Amino acid sequence: MTKTLPLLACTLLIAVTGSTLAQQAPTKKLYCWNENGAKVCGDALPAHAVDNARTEFNAKSGRAVSQLPRALTDEERAAAAVQAKLDQEAKAAAEVATRRDRAMAESYATEEDLRRAFGERIALMDETIKASRLGVEGRRQSLISLLGRAGETELNGKPVPKKASDNILTQHELLLRQRSMLASQLAERELIDEDLAAALERYHAMKS
Repeated sequence: MTKTLPLLACTLLIAVTGSTLAQQAPTKKLYCWNENGAKVCGDALPAHAVDNARTEFNAKSGRAVSQLPRALTDEERAAAAVQAKLDQEAKAAAEVATRRDRAMAESYATEEDLRRAFGERIALMDETIKASRLGVEGRRQSLISLLGRAGETELNGKPVPKKASDNILTQHELLLRQRSMLASQLAERELIDEDLAAALERYHAMKS
């Protein structure tokens, strides 16, 4: 009996060890991939097919266990990185817009309060535009006067002094700048109206 126990223990040990090794052994796979327009399958994946799209099967059951796309090219990886950055920025912008709209809905109790806040911006911009228009007209009249005097000088057979010519060029440049500034202000004024319409739409959406 004493000699039987070690033999039985060894038998159990071998059985347990074999079961453990069987559990730890990797599951054998089959691979199928496209190569030159044809489907190729095998129990090993060759090095030249590592980057190909493929389907992996359990060799024992024949069931598909995973499907891997082909590896991206350097250009595709760069494009994917750019797109991921754009998506992240768009998501961040959307979150900022949501917080802004929520704050707007909490800040203005009624639509009239919101319109009143925009009304202050509109009034300020209208005053700015009015002042710019007066400035453009004043600069234009000044330039017309300088050109008139220069024309009379030339009609009298005299050369236009350099100082007068330089002053005409300076006034003309200033007039162009003021006109450009006025155009920008008029465009901004239109944007305020568009912002108000968009804000009212978001305000009603948040309130509802």
